[in-house]
Amino acid sequence: MSLRPIRRSDHEGLNRLHRAVGWPERSPAGWRWLEDNPARRDLDAPMGWVVTDDGDEPAAMLGNFVQRFRLGARALHGATGFSIIVPPERKGASRGLIRAFLAQPGLFARYTFNANARSAPLYKLFGLKPWPDTTHDLKLSWIVDRLACAQGRALRHLLGRTSADTAARLGERLMNRRLFQPEALRLPPDITPLRDLSDGSPYADFWRALSQEDRLLADRSPEVLRWRLADPDLTTPPVLLACVRDGRIVGVAQALMTKTSLIEPPCLDILDLIALNDAPDAVARLARCLIDNARGLGAAKARLQMATPALLQALGDLGEQARREGGWGHCHAIVDDPALAAAWAPTPFDGDYGVCSRPVPLPRVRRGTVRAATPAGRVSKA
Repeated sequence: MSLRPIRRSDHEGLNRLHRAVGWPERSPAGWRWLEDNPARRDLDAPMGWVVTDDGDEPAAMLGNFVQRFRLGARALHGATGFSIIVPPERKGASRGLIRAFLAQPGLFARYTFNANARSAPLYKLFGLKPWPDTTHDLKLSWIVDRLACAQGRALRHLLGRTSADTAARLGERLMNRRLFQPEALRLPPDITPLRDLSDGSPYADFWRALSQEDRLLADRSPEVLRWRLADPDLTTPPVLLACVRDGRIVGVAQALMTKTSLIEPPCLDILDLIALNDAPDAVARLARCLIDNARGLGAAKARLQMATPALLQALGDLGEQARREGGWGHCHAIVDDPALAAAWAPTPFDGDYGVCSRPVPLPRVRRGTVRAATPAGRVSKA
């Protein structure tokens, strides 16, 4: 076995690895989109690494998602590993992949916010620590369709001991019409869909104000957000909401419809939830709007895949009402400077959820017509 950075010629081999574990594959355009990540290009960082077989084909992999960060005027970069796939016959290959990821230069932090129960113990062996200290094992969810969630639990119980092939023969379960014919968003007067991401937009003013606050933030500039929303493998448009007061944006939320597997019901995954320091209540306002609209968009539940103590405080009673999921340390990090770790209160935006979550599959009649999704939708004021 040999280890090297990912090349463009590896894309089909990477899809083959994803297919073997039931994770979402990417189109050729999707892999090129990921390669064009502006932050990765800043550092000329690898897209990831592969362990190859005797024919130099990918036999195991680990992806590398680099992001820009801001702390006042200070520019930083961090990276999260994603899609670590090591088949049983390549046992041990994960060590070289993780070491390559941790050894890359120019980063203030190397981390994962999306470890599963099986991989979580592995990261501790390499110096990654469960982080944040009190919430590294916490996921929050709000059920909006109890019947669909119950059906998903029943399918997991029935198929828990069957092979992936058996599950695949059942086909995609628990889909619904609303996923591609969503109801109009019901929004209060101070919450509005966010559509203008131009460099001179009110959103740009929001990012400028946010980036000047005394906290470490992943780059949410219009440039970066436009790149994220241009993912050609999205099948439903992300939900982007802004909280507007006195003519200015004071908070922003982003969510994406996902479907973890063939037998799971659709879920509205909250990818970002952030507000200016002088409008902390905007966080709960935006979260409440996403939860209230989740069923009309086709979801069985809304989910926040990671939460910090600061975010829990901002959610208030809404956080207390949520179901606690997880139960293992899914967030692990190495942050070189303790002061930077103290200044960092990430949302799921800082992780890999926006680039490797499984999108809701298109209905059969529409397959082959995937286009880059843009924020859109009818709105009715609540």
